[in-house]
Amino acid sequence: MENYIVLLRGINVGGNNKVVMSELRQHVTDIGVTNVKTYINSGNLFFQSDCPREDLVSQFEKFFANHYPFVRYFSLFSQEEYEKDYNDLPDWWYQDLARKDVLFFTENMDKKKVIDRIKSFSLRNEVIHFGELGIYWGKYTESEYLKTSYHKQLMKEDFYRQITIRNGRTAKKILQFLQQ
Repeated sequence: MENYIVLLRGINVGGNNKVVMSELRQHVTDIGVTNVKTYINSGNLFFQSDCPREDLVSQFEKFFANHYPFVRYFSLFSQEEYEKDYNDLPDWWYQDLARKDVLFFTENMDKKKVIDRIKSFSLRNEVIHFGELGIYWGKYTESEYLKTSYHKQLMKEDFYRQITIRNGRTAKKILQFLQQ
């Protein structure tokens, strides 16, 4: 059995697309995954399975279409994939920055297009690391946050509605959950 996480995009935000985590945990066991857990209300779903990753993606696509049709985008990672990405982070990620976020790529997303677009941004008081699973984005000071490309450009991009974002604390907590 391998440990996995599914990160849902756009649920329980501003009272929209409500998903009750206890119901999600119960329903998802119907597709044959075990040891299902959730962390906070933003769609962090942990489980174990011995199915191949491609089969899991297909099962979750069908599951969401049937039970939560508003979940159009999600990320699926194994513990091994997540640990590798997290362990390859640059030193700045471990510094005390004002804000840190991870923009996780979702299934079937054109990663190259997203990376190329973000590489064209003019960074201001911010730093970026392109990982295999997502883009790790640090902002140095809170006073300059509103001037960053993260704040000024990111939300205007077409791909913004496809990525799922977790802050640095949640990204670390995901790693800890996967390792339990």
